[in-house]
Amino acid sequence: MEIFGIPSQALFGQLLIGLINGSFYALLSLGLAVIFGLLNIINFSHGAQYMMGAFVAYLALQWFGLNYWLALVISPLVVGAIGMAIERSMLVRLYKLDHLYGLLLTFGLALIIQGLFRNAYGASGMPYAVPEVFTGAIDLGFMFLPKYRAWVIVSSMFVCFSTWFVIERTKLGAYLRAATENPSMVQAFGINVPRMIFYTFAINAVLAAAAALLVTPTYLAKFDMGESLGTKAFFAAIIGGFNNSRGALLGGLIVGVCENLAAAYVSSAYKDAVALAIFMLVILFKPQGLLGRKEERKV
Repeated sequence: MEIFGIPSQALFGQLLIGLINGSFYALLSLGLAVIFGLLNIINFSHGAQYMMGAFVAYLALQWFGLNYWLALVISPLVVGAIGMAIERSMLVRLYKLDHLYGLLLTFGLALIIQGLFRNAYGASGMPYAVPEVFTGAIDLGFMFLPKYRAWVIVSSMFVCFSTWFVIERTKLGAYLRAATENPSMVQAFGINVPRMIFYTFAINAVLAAAAALLVTPTYLAKFDMGESLGTKAFFAAIIGGFNNSRGALLGGLIVGVCENLAAAYVSSAYKDAVALAIFMLVILFKPQGLLGRKEERKV
């Protein structure tokens, strides 16, 4: 059976791979959306934090013999601590300034971190083995899905929706959103807004490291691994709505699925251009994003 000239097995396989890639984009774009929504900063160091998560796991295995499951706990904690240090030492000075200052600082920080890791570990990348429990594949009828990729889909979606639930449906999330809109009023009620911001940035770094640890066993720990993925996650966050956590999840899945459909129906050479094309269409016709709220600029 063919669907628009493509065998159904091949098409379903591409859609599933798109869902896997989209789950990575969704996890990273959610972190970007949270930081922008709560801290008013476009965090371009998000990709570098993602890369650090992969290298922390790799070094934990090489130096201390820590397995995947221990690294899944330790790597996010280490990168989260680094995120705390960055927030306290640098970003705290920029919260009341224009978005551009935060963007430039985090972009420069990302370049420095990438340069340090390239100088230390080279450009070839470091392998990280898939855990033994996830060796083998599941027969879905139209394709064999590696067990590890199934784990990636389930775990990344769980983390994404758990984060969304905390932000949108809990008392803590209400405090965080209120602190974004009117921090002085929230502080008047006795809530420590700077501390909330501090922990928010740390959680953002934890999300990036968790995403990296899900990706690394199927790819490599490489100095520039966060560059392409981080860019697509940035596009996904804008496509869904930079001020909306649900939009970030939707944008990530849209980018992942559409780029694989383009690879199936057009050519894999156009795969990386899909996110940019969708991004351009959205900012032209719906600048606030698919699920974002429209904000009126005061003149």
